[in-house]
Amino acid sequence: MTLETSWDKVFPLSEKVNHRKVTFPTQYGLTLAADLYEPKATEGKLAAIAVSGPFGATKEQSSGLYAMRMAERGFVALAFDPSFTGESSGEPRRTASPDINTEDFLSAVDFLVKQPNVDAQRIGIIGICGWGGIALNAAAADTRIKATVASTMYDMTRVSGNGYFDSNDNEAARHAAREALSRQRTSDPTAMAGGVVDPLPADAPQFVKDYFDYYKTPRGYHARSGNSNDGWRVIGTQAFSNARFLYYTNEIRSAVLVMHGEKAHSRYFGEDAFRYMVNGRPEAGIKPNPCPENKELLIIPGASHCDLYDGGFTEAAGKGQSKNLIPWDKLADFFTKNL
Repeated sequence: MTLETSWDKVFPLSEKVNHRKVTFPTQYGLTLAADLYEPKATEGKLAAIAVSGPFGATKEQSSGLYAMRMAERGFVALAFDPSFTGESSGEPRRTASPDINTEDFLSAVDFLVKQPNVDAQRIGIIGICGWGGIALNAAAADTRIKATVASTMYDMTRVSGNGYFDSNDNEAARHAAREALSRQRTSDPTAMAGGVVDPLPADAPQFVKDYFDYYKTPRGYHARSGNSNDGWRVIGTQAFSNARFLYYTNEIRSAVLVMHGEKAHSRYFGEDAFRYMVNGRPEAGIKPNPCPENKELLIIPGASHCDLYDGGFTEAAGKGQSKNLIPWDKLADFFTKNL
């Protein structure tokens, strides 16, 4: 692995934190690359947070910003590239797996609990966009995770199997998608699907315009980001369409904050995930959560999906004036209370 040594994030380095590149292994034999942010002038063992997302992004983008802001507030914070993406190992590039991506979060926790300045009993995670659903899946599996934030989350298994807004939630539509992916595997399994559409069609939905404003402009573009460039392999998320996250999230006893924008097209993912996590599905014999008191749903007024990537900007292409829509102090308070 060759790691970039210069500062190449889409945000400036804070003077309040120390930063260094690190790597760590996963149980699938892969090696993940990460940025470790630590607050300056601290003593003793600190609470720590692992961060990843959005799905198709890199640690130089939103996850790194989240990690740095948490380090400014006194946490050791680790932003990592998932398997097969960014600077992390794995071939072929830009492919995904429900199991491997959940393991990525668990391996990040493995790394943090071994750090000399980290209190192993005070570990949290943040998942952004598609990694919000993966974070909830990880929290349901690993009791070392004491607090979880799912920010502007997608459930990648739901959208892969059902389409946006569950518009393809029927057997015929899923069969047609399976047929297309099956043909693709035969014709060219290495073909790339492309990142965010460019040039942007005039009639593109608003959420596609929002993605363009983040991934394709100086606000968030990065050379290693799939969303900014050639995207995922066409068959790269095939396993997600035939799986489901969140089945046991109604049994998560640790603290969870689901944070979403009021105007986000993806808001239904977060609200439905929160409702299921707290209430279960009694009609299907799935019981309510035994610890509902430490679960919280936070809707950010006026925020779109991508506003929670970096706080939002009034003039995206030139970075303009920040809308400051991410409640950093609220996140710090949540982790301080629960770690």
